[in-house]
Amino acid sequence: MDGKEWIESGKTAVGIEFGSTRIKAVLTGQDGTVLASGSHTWENRYENGIWTYSLEDIWSGLKDCFAGLKEDVKVQYGIPLKRTGVIGFSAMMHGYMAFDKEGGLLVPFRTWRNTITEEAADILTEKFGFNVPQRWSIAHLYQAMLKKEEHLDRLAYLTTLAGYIHWKLTGEKVLGIGDASGMFPIDSSTRDYDERMLSCFDGLVTEGGYSWRLREVFPKVLTAGEMAGALTEEGAKLLDPEGTLEAGIPVCPPEGDAGTGMTATNSIAVRTGNVSAGTSVFAMIVLEKPLSGVHKEIDLVTTPVGDAVAMVHCNNCTSEINAWANLFKEFSEAAGAPVDMDKIYQVMFERSMQGSPDCGGLLSYNYFSGEPVTGFPEGRPLLARTANADFSFDNFMKLQLYSAVGALKYGLDILLKEEQVPIDKMYGHGGFFKTKEAGQRVMAAAMHAPVSVMETASEGGAWGIAVLALYAAYKENRQTLADYLSEQIFKDSKGTTVEPRKEEMDGFDAYMERYVRAFEVEHAAVKCMAEDE
Repeated sequence: MDGKEWIESGKTAVGIEFGSTRIKAVLTGQDGTVLASGSHTWENRYENGIWTYSLEDIWSGLKDCFAGLKEDVKVQYGIPLKRTGVIGFSAMMHGYMAFDKEGGLLVPFRTWRNTITEEAADILTEKFGFNVPQRWSIAHLYQAMLKKEEHLDRLAYLTTLAGYIHWKLTGEKVLGIGDASGMFPIDSSTRDYDERMLSCFDGLVTEGGYSWRLREVFPKVLTAGEMAGALTEEGAKLLDPEGTLEAGIPVCPPEGDAGTGMTATNSIAVRTGNVSAGTSVFAMIVLEKPLSGVHKEIDLVTTPVGDAVAMVHCNNCTSEINAWANLFKEFSEAAGAPVDMDKIYQVMFERSMQGSPDCGGLLSYNYFSGEPVTGFPEGRPLLARTANADFSFDNFMKLQLYSAVGALKYGLDILLKEEQVPIDKMYGHGGFFKTKEAGQRVMAAAMHAPVSVMETASEGGAWGIAVLALYAAYKENRQTLADYLSEQIFKDSKGTTVEPRKEEMDGFDAYMERYVRAFEVEHAAVKCMAEDE
């Protein structure tokens, strides 16, 4: 079939993902081919000490994104988008969206970016014998309990952003297991929340005097390949106020951006991994055996089918690069020679490859917000150098790329050097890899491993959740997700692989020695520079 025939037959999938700075929708054919897309730009807000998005931000962004998808279909194929075979929703993982029994939001949405749950995360990690990161939903919940926040007496439902969208559009309080693994620890043998840890936490709930229990307020866990309800009449109107889209469309389990990233890069099999680098950055490796110990720098989450994954997640990645790009754009305009932003990014990344392997002695921290992996509850973007450092544009740009993944490198060294976790394949996706070779070369140097970028990587998580939706709707009987991806979606896919170079690995290691040694400088910046100055 051609694109128009796919659309008219309804043998398509729509995937929508809420990223940190962009909401994206894609329409695919049954074979995963992208037929049309739409997007909406948004940004989190820092209000009353909380990183958040308002409900109005969420729904206006979703409607605008879907309207863009409909318009793209109309322009390309001359027909309206009335139906699709299946829909999937995905979003940034973790965070805290708490609701009362009437469905009212009890407190503003607390996103993954908040680093305000250190006390709770430390206590739960000790009690569970399992690392509970600050951004996890259970850490936010227990921190609220420790602070005796009044809204907890009225708590009826707690979910993630993807779970919230899915609930409002289908009426189903469910969550894909990958997203659920960022709320609470998962037992991969049962493909559900860990019963021992549930019992442990419910003991804390009883001590706090609350009447609810976790299973009562948590979404039900589903795995990839299952269905999770259908688009209701009300949900169809929320998504498409014009009323063109039909209700009753099946919807797959909502997933987090980690799971969609794994799917979009065909890295859900054991000993494979992927790194997603945008506003935040995380690297995931599917484990063949449990880790030998508990590491606070390492998250244990799951694939969309529930297999254990070791993840290093860092709050900061490309924000500082974006800030410098905007500065260069302002300069070009002031000089009377304005340069397109795409060209600015291209030059920045390409020139980074000409910099010295160790950045010529320069140092930078890209901490717009706190960075728990390296022990920073708050952050301040910082650039430092000695008087005799080689302060060239090439070195400056290599520095920005190294800094973007410095915290990630710090965490990955625990997996690669201490735990000796094997990696057969590593895939990259996200804006960091948009310019050919540059981002791959830096990441390969950081990971001491080859890094591949596939042609489909630019489609990102929206395409990943569309593929998971296709799997739920069109898989062959008993076909595993790994087989479905390899045999149907990625069978003829192409990509590029960059091998690490010794001089660049040595240079990155030298930079990291400087980076770790100067943590006190960043701590001093946090202490001496107030956020509201």
